[in-house]
Amino acid sequence: MTDLLDPESNIIEAPFGDALADRYLVYALSTITARSLPDVRDGLKPVHRRLLWAMRLLKLDPGQGYKKCARVVGDVIGKYHPHGDVAVYDAMVRLAQSFSLRYPLVDGQGNFGNIDGDNAAAYRYTEARLTQVAIDLMAGLDEDATDLRPTYNGEDEEPEVMPGLFPNLLANGASGIAVGMATSIPPHNAAELIDAAVLLIDQPGAELDQLLEHVKGPDFPTGALIVDGPASIREAYATGRGSFRVRARFAGREDPATGKWMVEPEKLSSGMWQLVITEIPYGVQKGKLIEQIAQLIADRKLPILEDVRDESDEAVRIVIVPKSRNVEPDVLIESLYRLTELETRFSLNLNVLDAERTPRVMSLKEVLTQWLSHQITVLLRRSRHRLAKIDDRMELLEGYLIAYLNLDRVIEIIRTEDEPKVVMIAEFGLNDRQAEAILNMRLRSLRRLEEMEIRKERDNLAKEREGLVALIDSPARQRTRLKRDLAVLRDRYGFETALGARRTRIEEASATREIPLEAMIEKEPITVVVSAKGWARAMKGHLDLSDPEAFKFKEGDGPAFAFHAQTTDKILIAADNGRFYTVGADKLPGGRGFGEPLRLLVDIEGDAAIAAVLTARAEMRVLLVANDGRGFIAANEDLLGETRKGRQVMTFKKGVRLHSIRAIDAAHDHLALIGENRKLLIVPIAEIPVMVRGQGVALQKYRDGGLSDALPFRLADGLSWTMGGKEGRTRTETDLANWMGARAQVGRLPPMGFPRSNRFD
Repeated sequence: MTDLLDPESNIIEAPFGDALADRYLVYALSTITARSLPDVRDGLKPVHRRLLWAMRLLKLDPGQGYKKCARVVGDVIGKYHPHGDVAVYDAMVRLAQSFSLRYPLVDGQGNFGNIDGDNAAAYRYTEARLTQVAIDLMAGLDEDATDLRPTYNGEDEEPEVMPGLFPNLLANGASGIAVGMATSIPPHNAAELIDAAVLLIDQPGAELDQLLEHVKGPDFPTGALIVDGPASIREAYATGRGSFRVRARFAGREDPATGKWMVEPEKLSSGMWQLVITEIPYGVQKGKLIEQIAQLIADRKLPILEDVRDESDEAVRIVIVPKSRNVEPDVLIESLYRLTELETRFSLNLNVLDAERTPRVMSLKEVLTQWLSHQITVLLRRSRHRLAKIDDRMELLEGYLIAYLNLDRVIEIIRTEDEPKVVMIAEFGLNDRQAEAILNMRLRSLRRLEEMEIRKERDNLAKEREGLVALIDSPARQRTRLKRDLAVLRDRYGFETALGARRTRIEEASATREIPLEAMIEKEPITVVVSAKGWARAMKGHLDLSDPEAFKFKEGDGPAFAFHAQTTDKILIAADNGRFYTVGADKLPGGRGFGEPLRLLVDIEGDAAIAAVLTARAEMRVLLVANDGRGFIAANEDLLGETRKGRQVMTFKKGVRLHSIRAIDAAHDHLALIGENRKLLIVPIAEIPVMVRGQGVALQKYRDGGLSDALPFRLADGLSWTMGGKEGRTRTETDLANWMGARAQVGRLPPMGFPRSNRFD
């Protein structure tokens, strides 16, 4: 009464942090143990366990008719699981989806969603019943195989754990997020798990490597490929933590030599082809995956991809159409793996509740060991329950046998005595239960009461009882019985069955490689044309460079550079300030019109002029010579720039500019230099250093003027130059001893007939 009149008397003073921690700890433990983490013994969370229990009580066996899901959800939230109906129905839907569970526990009728990501219909429209897998998981509930506990309101009972022999935790997997911890378990093949369990029964000390001879890895309901190596898979199962790299499977066949999956494009007319995806990674929604691929096309992030189509019915069929028949299928596949969810990682976190309801991260062996320990416990409980039933029945059979042997006297006692039970107990030595059973017999049962039948049933029960007693007393017999029961289950879910056949292939593959940009571009021949004023264009095909009518320029402009290339090439642009820029050939404007200024593609400084435009080639070396006669050789990779601002390669003194840029072939062994003073010098290329950046070294000295031209050549072929004139004849000088010298010399006047332009071409 005092508490009611003085509410403040119930107030307990405590630090706010401590009070908050205590309450949050209660919430955290509730989330971990009663919501998010599965039990290692049956692989179920409470909501799943209560769903199956409610459906069992509704007698929704596989051989019975379906019932509305609304009825099931109503029973679950009303009797066992006081949470929202949406959460319960969503859990029920997942148990029925063949693309979510490797071995569905619910047989749904109606719209239960699809792999595209569409939601299920409302529970008033759908119906369900249990599958055989669920029956195997609950086998033994009628035989005291597990404890029952009161429901949340104390009106009913529910099982603490399912006793059945089906290895549901690993077979169907689980995922959940608790407070401060999470779980992620991929589905596995039940036949492989049973084989590994039998090995552990025979050899409790078996090593992980022995178990992995049976458990190859996850077996997803959607199939696909696991491409991790054996070491990575072993590490994940040894620690209970890791991940698996999962790839979509393209249509193809198994290579008979290597056993690996070979992708085979579908051939179309005119040499075209297309790729077909038949299996996608687990947990990836097909509709969103196709949208993702389509977005790559819209954003032009994958230029070699033309189209994607969904031609799926009950089976997945996603068609990938390349830009042209020249696209390499392997490049397209690798690009899709890298840019989309056609390759994902599925994490492994074997965080489960053990038999004491304690959350732990277990290894594969620990999970199987604890599950087998639970099955031994279930076997013993079922055996003891059956033993009690046999004892009860044998007790009654002994009473029936006495009644049969003294049938007339029993009838007389029943007819004449006021207390027949007491008289029968005293006269025949019956106990109260036997006497009550005899008194409760119907007269029609007397015709079936034959001594031979009673003795036969009693002897059979006695033999069964003897076997059960031996089983309970012998761990060896328990293991043998468990192996026999597992063998029955193995036959039901074996590899040869439609449900048990392995769906996910496991084969090691290298990491997804970075595809070069040029591999993303359709390779086509082009002719690159750059005008004197810096306007560039790429004309389709390899045009005749000697035909002046093939190229047109703006009034007041004219040709400067023209050469053949491919759309996959990199184009190097050299400015006379020593800065180099890189542009993809596919980025050049088309051949219609006069093109566009190169300054729109790269940031060439305003006072710099374009000194050269050429195609970058792998292993190519380029000679750079300034107008003061200094220079060096640069490698191709040292000239490529990744940004619009380019790369500074050659540096100069004030007033000096880059003059000559020449590609050097492997055959070139000498360099010819001619100055504005008409002095020719030939030096060995070996004397010219290879540099990444700098001014270079003196190649030729000048008293007046500077460099006019430079040309690398092969000495054995002689030095050639253009004679000029309409015929365009060339002259070759092979005796060059007079002009040979060391670098930094002045040189001599060139041979008679050398062009007055002081240029080699």
